[in-house]
Amino acid sequence: MVATVIDDFIQTTQTLHSRWTQTCLGAGVLTLEDSVLRMAIPAVAQGTYADAQIDDYGTLARSDFPWHPPLRMEVRARSSHPAATPASTSRGPHLLRGTAGFGFWNYPFSVRGDILMLPEAVWFFYASPPSNMALVPGIPGWGWKAQVIHSMRPGSFFATLPTALATGWGLTTGNTRPAGRWLQRLSGAQEQLLTVPMTTWHTYVIEWTPEAALFWVDGEPVLRAPNPPTRPLGFVAWLDNQYAIATPRGILRFGTVACEDEWFEIDSIHIERF
Repeated sequence: MVATVIDDFIQTTQTLHSRWTQTCLGAGVLTLEDSVLRMAIPAVAQGTYADAQIDDYGTLARSDFPWHPPLRMEVRARSSHPAATPASTSRGPHLLRGTAGFGFWNYPFSVRGDILMLPEAVWFFYASPPSNMALVPGIPGWGWKAQVIHSMRPGSFFATLPTALATGWGLTTGNTRPAGRWLQRLSGAQEQLLTVPMTTWHTYVIEWTPEAALFWVDGEPVLRAPNPPTRPLGFVAWLDNQYAIATPRGILRFGTVACEDEWFEIDSIHIERF
C-alpha cells in the first residue's frame, strides 16, 4: 500500500510547494520557470561560498526526517556544464564546478542542535576536482555517481583503528591500497561512476529497500548496493561550489572553488513510499 507520494514539487508554475525549504547562500539563486527548478550560481571567486538548495527536512529533528525504506524516487535533471570525467583535469575548461546532486541523506553536520553524526546517504552525487573523496578503491574520488554511504553501522566502529593504522602505513611506505580498503569499510561506501552526459535531460531512479538500494538511469541499472542505511533520511537537491578531500593518505580538506555562471535543473520529483 502506498503510504506517501510526492509527485509534484511546485505549487504553481512560478511557486515551489510549501513542503520544500529553500536555501540560497552567498550568490546562490533558486528560480522556477515553466515548472523547471533552476539552482544557479553566478561566477564567483575561490574563497566565496555559494549554494542553491531545496530540501524537505527544514527544521526537523533528525529522528523526524521523512524518508526510510522501502521507497522509490524518480527525478529528471540536467546541468549547464558537463561533468568532470577521468580524462578531465582540475584546470579543464567549462566543467561544472563544486558539488551537485539529489537524493537522501542524514544532514550529518546539523546546526540545529542535533548530535553530529557520520554521513549516511542514498543519492546521485557529483563533485568536481579538486574534490577527491576516494571512498571506493578503483573509482575516482570525484565525478557524477550513484552512491551509498553507510557510516552509522556497527562495522564502522571496528574499522576505525585499522583505518588509522593502514593510513599510517601508507604514509610511511607509499602503499595506500590497505588504507583504501579500510576507508571503504569505515564509510560503508558503494558507488558507480555514471557515463551519461549531465547536460541533457535524464531520468534517475532509486529503489531503496532495507536489503538493497538499486539505481537506474533512463531505465538502465547502474548500481546495486546491498545493506544500505535504514534510518530516516531527508531529500535534498542542490548546487554549490564546495570541494572536499578525504583520501587513504590521510588528507582531509574542505574549501571552495572558483566557477563561471552555472546551473543545475530539475523538472520533476516523484517519491513513493510503500
